[in-house]
Amino acid sequence: MGRGRWLLAVSVLAAVLVTIATTAALLLVDPRQPKAEAIKTGALAGGAVVALYALWLNDRRRRVEEARHELESDKASDERFAKAVELLGNEADQVRVGAMHVLANLAKANQRYKQTVLDVLCAYLRRPFEHPALKEKPEDPDQAYFGKPEDEPGATPEQDQEMTVRRTAQRLITDLLPWGSNPDATRYQVDLSGAKLVHFRLEGRRFGRLVARRAQFYGITAFREITLAQPALFSGGTFHGRVDFEDGRFHGGISFQDATFKRGLQHAGATAGTFLHFPPRPPEGLTGSLDVQGGTVFRNDPAGWPLTGDGKSAAVEDHVQQD
Repeated sequence: MGRGRWLLAVSVLAAVLVTIATTAALLLVDPRQPKAEAIKTGALAGGAVVALYALWLNDRRRRVEEARHELESDKASDERFAKAVELLGNEADQVRVGAMHVLANLAKANQRYKQTVLDVLCAYLRRPFEHPALKEKPEDPDQAYFGKPEDEPGATPEQDQEMTVRRTAQRLITDLLPWGSNPDATRYQVDLSGAKLVHFRLEGRRFGRLVARRAQFYGITAFREITLAQPALFSGGTFHGRVDFEDGRFHGGISFQDATFKRGLQHAGATAGTFLHFPPRPPEGLTGSLDVQGGTVFRNDPAGWPLTGDGKSAAVEDHVQQD
């Protein structure tokens, strides 16, 4: 006998027993009442037992059906994810852009995809990429061909198309990262090591770790009001255009080891904690001061950098004593 039939038999037996017991109890309490009324009341009590079983069975079937639909939905989502990743290698730029939007929509609909989709988009941006605009006017690639004679060679259609695809990937990464008071924000990681990024913007985003070792930043890089709970690593990176860290919160520390700033750097109101690692000299066009949290460790001489905060004086004193 199956479990369902066994439960049905038990519920029917329980209903019969409840009916008999209720009827007998009513007759014992008041022997003068009509026997038919006592039996009717007992039957109602027994029927309640059957009704409760029916409600339980209906709820169980509903939960089983929901679980089945969820499994089917997860399977369909996994298939869409696999197909979209495959299409990122398609020769047509519009197909690659479409695949990225499919991935982003999956990540927005189901949180379990978000970190994976971020990893995929970052991996796409880490692919080798060349474009004449990045060499001719790296501080503002969008203006590289403004006023340029038509007979001079420029980018190929494929290079322009790939630039558009990569700018789409950048924008989708920004859209996927949390902002505001999101409790899950700190778990997300972004790895753009060695990537070439054009006008990259992460204003107001809140997440865990940002790794951009040896990354090349072209045009304006906007990290205003960014908040990172874990380290931000720009070691060996190059900022060809202006970079804005104003009011950024780098709680996990920040590293500019061997980084190069070819244009202005704005970090007014920014805060750093855990550790700092600076280039030997501050860049030209540096504006604003960096607030150093108490307990922050300087891994090299911060001389020349405008610093404020509780961590500044202690770190500088330690460095002087060591000298």
